[in-house]
Amino acid sequence: MHMKPPFDADLLRRYDRPGPRYTSYPTAPHFNAKFDAKAYREVAHDSNADPIPRSLSVYVHVPFCLSPCFYCGCNRIITRDLSRGERYLGHVQKEISSVASLFDRDREVVQLHLGGGTPNFLKSELMEALVATLGREFRFSTRADRDYSIELDPRSIDPAGIAHLAKIGFNRASLGVQDFDPTVQEAVNRVQSVEETLAVVQACRDHGFRSVNIDLIYGLPRQNLAGFARTLDTVIAVRPDRLAVYSYAHLPDLFKAQKQIRAEDLLPPEMKLRLLELAVSKLSEAGYVYIGMDHFALPTDELARAQAKGSLQRNFMGYTTHAETDLIGLGMSAISRIGDSFAQNARDLAGYVDAVEAGRLPIVRGLVLDADDVLRAELIQRLMCQGEIDIPRLESDFGIDFPAYFADALAQLPALAEDGLVEVSSSLIRVTPRGRLLMRIVAMCFDRYLQHTAEPVRFSKAI
Repeated sequence: MHMKPPFDADLLRRYDRPGPRYTSYPTAPHFNAKFDAKAYREVAHDSNADPIPRSLSVYVHVPFCLSPCFYCGCNRIITRDLSRGERYLGHVQKEISSVASLFDRDREVVQLHLGGGTPNFLKSELMEALVATLGREFRFSTRADRDYSIELDPRSIDPAGIAHLAKIGFNRASLGVQDFDPTVQEAVNRVQSVEETLAVVQACRDHGFRSVNIDLIYGLPRQNLAGFARTLDTVIAVRPDRLAVYSYAHLPDLFKAQKQIRAEDLLPPEMKLRLLELAVSKLSEAGYVYIGMDHFALPTDELARAQAKGSLQRNFMGYTTHAETDLIGLGMSAISRIGDSFAQNARDLAGYVDAVEAGRLPIVRGLVLDADDVLRAELIQRLMCQGEIDIPRLESDFGIDFPAYFADALAQLPALAEDGLVEVSSSLIRVTPRGRLLMRIVAMCFDRYLQHTAEPVRFSKAI
């Protein structure tokens, strides 16, 4: 899995079709309102009764941003009123108290992640209050490998802010960059200097953060090879531990901010492919390992080591070494995975606040996985993380006859094998180096919901 994925523009062009990113299976569009707060309480109770209760991961969604980035598809609220952060924190603290009471106190939190929006929209004292509430209501792990991470906008935090985050326990940071080219920044309404960004990276290292991730996007309006090459060179020079290089998905009907992007500034598909090729080439030459699904890491990083050992996992927070946990989502729109179930909070702020203030859990939809969902989720997890499916092991783990159970999926694989994306034998299905940039296309063959859903669901394209 750690070799550089070869780049075949024609192959990528032919398979560049919409599909899930598989941070979950089934994916969020298939959740339904039958799963409610009562169902959440039941699955939480059941999870405590497991012979060996799982550790916990906690995700907190902070939806506010000071200004809109036109490319963004996140669930966020644009405001310059910082007092909204304090009011929101009050609601989240009430939710924390309600939710934490459902889980046994001896279940430690080994992973905490703050996402958004812009989590550092919260002033330092509010961030400290949030962490203090979480630490009071849950049992924070003291393990050396615990991951307490936060997404940061370098435009609105300084080294003193980083020092405070380290003081209250954060040890990982993910920084949004996207592109340093001023022309691109103007087109997407995110003007961000190299100097302020690198100062935040350095501050994270000075204050003992174990890992720094940088997010880039290819396919943004007005991007070109020369400008993106300069961005890549600048980022590579500071050696972040991880990088995420995302594809820009232009879906203005779904994400209103994207309507601000001028049609004449959008890139043709061929240029987008060339930008991806440039990123893969430069990062590979710089010694980064391609983990999968847009993610790269240094060989010494925990993600790369976990993939080499076969212990890499994937959940709503992306690739992780701590997915063998129950995930508790807090805040507007947050998603939980407890046992074999998913639950999502109200996606709108008013709905979330109304529920919390009324003393209700803000769950509005979810799903209890049936036996087929559990099987396919595990198969897709192994495929997306390790790039292969050990057929005898899966048959043993789930008591199935693989060829009979997955006859429909296996019928789709010869075409992918002919194009060199996969190798198929009676004992193993393996994604080839040629197919690694298209792993989600292989996974889609095993997705029952894609084959049997009456109404089509809109997904981003594979490339």
